[in-house]
Amino acid sequence: MQPLAGIRVIEVAQFTFVPAAGAVMADWGADVVKIEHPVAGDGQRGLRQLGPVKLDGDRNPAFEHPNRGKRSVGVDVGTPEGLEIVMQLVETADVFLTNFLPSARARLGIDVEQVRARNPNIVYARGSALGDEGVERENGGYDMTGFWCRASSAASITPSDAVAPTPQPAAYGDTIGGMTIAGGIAAALLARERTGHAAEIDVSLLSTGMWAMAMPISVTLDNGQPWVAPPSGLSAAPTNPLAGIYETSDGRFLSILGLQGFRYWADFCRHIDRTDLIDDERFADAERLTANAPEATAIMREVLATRTLAEWTERFVDLESPWAPIQNTLEVTEDRQARANGYIATVRDDDDDTFELVASPVRFDRDSPELRPAPGFAADTDAVLADLGYGDEALIELKIGGVIT
Repeated sequence: MQPLAGIRVIEVAQFTFVPAAGAVMADWGADVVKIEHPVAGDGQRGLRQLGPVKLDGDRNPAFEHPNRGKRSVGVDVGTPEGLEIVMQLVETADVFLTNFLPSARARLGIDVEQVRARNPNIVYARGSALGDEGVERENGGYDMTGFWCRASSAASITPSDAVAPTPQPAAYGDTIGGMTIAGGIAAALLARERTGHAAEIDVSLLSTGMWAMAMPISVTLDNGQPWVAPPSGLSAAPTNPLAGIYETSDGRFLSILGLQGFRYWADFCRHIDRTDLIDDERFADAERLTANAPEATAIMREVLATRTLAEWTERFVDLESPWAPIQNTLEVTEDRQARANGYIATVRDDDDDTFELVASPVRFDRDSPELRPAPGFAADTDAVLADLGYGDEALIELKIGGVIT
């Protein structure tokens, strides 16, 4: 199922945060036309280093992730002719999507009032670092700054005895934020269908980061105290041994999170071959298990350190308590549940070669989306403009003038 089939999105954005929203909508069937500068293109195309990882080869996964399934048009919006092309596309569209700053939008002629002058029925969606109101609305940013650091994730997740805050993984907040924008646009399209009102949408990295931290922030609003992570090292709840991280014999880790500890205690003891603990007076009921949690935790650490993570994974396949192996990015690509549910999707390019990407997380009617690759730079310029009525001579003239690629 492609719930956004027939919807056209005009995207004037680059890097990951807002383009990721376009990618999700493309997964959902929308025709996403990506406007790129006719010479420089999206700056993400040139991003070939993510932390310690160098991205070699013709295909750039850092660009594929937020741009799969789109069409690329190389247009200089800063020229009158280029702006007119974009506005002609606006007239055919349902959604206008941008992450340009307010001054840039006004200067280029693509702010909400200017776009709505050509299409009053368009849903206008903005993504920014810090929101479209306030004295810092003109400040740009990335997810490391707006989502991770300013919205309190970095301070809240870093162990209290660490010498420096923990950095985020690449595009962590951007990808979450992109999904948020896509959901907001889908809601706005439904509202437009029902009421005739086309909404103006704002999503920022700061707002998305605060939503991701909403429960700890809500607690802070109630008690006036900042959320503080425990010290580094193995951790378990002081009153619940079935809520903690434990090391296995091969130096790996697993997380157990049975929030109602005693409810899961007997089943857990059977899975670790320690049925003697079920009737142990120290742990015989919920009150005693809570009171003697440090002793139970010590026993669990000793027992769980006797087998490898792979062995516990097989033993815990039917464990009643929620739990998880702590996996790295390579292991999660091989996770049987991720594969069974289509969370890794195959992409087939125009040369019939295939590669894989993470699918966007929403499935419709149990279908996994059929992903298409990211477009080549300006690969669809001629076709898209031909649909607007531009003939060969007009296209050549625009190319000579540097308006399009």
